[in-house]
Amino acid sequence: MLEFSDGRRDPDLWVKALGVSREAAELHATSDVIDLHLDSFIWHRIFGYDLAKRHGRGVLGARFLSQCDFPRVLEAGLTGATWIITTNPVRTARGRAKAFVRNVGRLRELFAAASEHFAVVRNAREYRAARAQGKHGAFLGIQGGNALDESLDSLDLIPDDVILRITLVHLTSSRIGVTSSPLKWTGGGLSDFGRDYVRRLDEKRIFVDLAHINREGFFDAVAVHDPSLPLIVTHTGVSGVYPHWRNLDDEQLRAIAETGGTIGVMYQASFLGKGSAGRSANAVIAHLEHIIRTVGEDHASLGSDWDGAIVAPPDIATCLEQPVLVQRMLDRGWKAERIQKILSGNFLRAVELLRG
Repeated sequence: MLEFSDGRRDPDLWVKALGVSREAAELHATSDVIDLHLDSFIWHRIFGYDLAKRHGRGVLGARFLSQCDFPRVLEAGLTGATWIITTNPVRTARGRAKAFVRNVGRLRELFAAASEHFAVVRNAREYRAARAQGKHGAFLGIQGGNALDESLDSLDLIPDDVILRITLVHLTSSRIGVTSSPLKWTGGGLSDFGRDYVRRLDEKRIFVDLAHINREGFFDAVAVHDPSLPLIVTHTGVSGVYPHWRNLDDEQLRAIAETGGTIGVMYQASFLGKGSAGRSANAVIAHLEHIIRTVGEDHASLGSDWDGAIVAPPDIATCLEQPVLVQRMLDRGWKAERIQKILSGNFLRAVELLRG
C-alpha cells in the first residue's frame, strides 16, 4: 500500500504547501496531468532507488535525482507519464537488447506491485480506462534507440506493443544517427540504417521522438517519416527563448506541428535560460509561450525530465511542485482550455493519432 496525501481530493493541500491560488489548485486537481518524460527508473537500476517509497530531496537537495517516486507522483496529481528506460551505450548491441528486455520486465513488475494506483497503458483508450479506475496511466518509452539497434528485427523484442516512443539517440551518437550533444564526435545526420529505423517505428506505431538528435538528423527523420503520423519531441527547450545545443529552432517546431505532434518543454534550468533567467518556473512558461506563438497552443506539452540528472528551477525542484506551473500559466492570463491542452490534451490527441 502506497502512502500519500491526495491533493486531487483536497486541493487545499496544494494551496497551503505551495502558496498557489485556489483556482490553480482546483484546475490542477480536475485536469489530466501527463508528463512526457520521467527518468526515475534509472536510479532504481543503478543503486536500487525504491520507487514505492516516498523519498525526501536527498543529500543533493533534489539536484540530479530524488525528484520523483510513486507516492510523490500520486501526491502531485500526475495522472499519467511516460516512464523511461535509458540505454547504456557502452554495452554491445546484443547486450543492450538483453538489458532492455530485463529492464522493461522489471519496470512492469514495479507497476504491477503498485497496481492499486498504477496501470501500464499503451494508447489513449487504455489511459482513459486507467483514469476511470482512479489510476495513474504509465506509458513506457526508451531513451536511446541503440537499445534495440542490432538489426531492425530487434524492435520485435518489444513485448505486447508496450513501448510508446523511442528517442532515436541520446547523449552519444550511434549507428542510428548523431546526437545534438557536444559528445557527438562525428558529423552527419541519420545513417541509412537510421532512416530505415524511422520507417520501422512508423510501421509499428511507435512515436519517433526527436529529442536529443542533431539538426541534420532531425530533418533526415522528418523527410522519411510517414507524414500521416505525428512526430514528437518529449523533452526540450526552444532556441527562440534561449539558444542552446539542446533546444529546437522555429523551423523544427513547425516540422513537428505540421504532423500533428507536440513538443514537451523540459525543466533543466541551464537549458531554459542563462544564469538566473532559467531558475524559475516562469522560464518553462516562456518556452511554452514561444511554442504557442510560433505553432499554436495545440502543440505544447510538459516533459520535465525529472530524475534525468537535471537541476530544475527551485520552485519546481520535484514533482510535488507541479501545481506551481498551473499558477504561472494563470498568471499569464491563459484560459483553462489552453492550460489543459498543455497539461495533457495535446499529448493525448497525438497518441490517438498514432494508436487510437
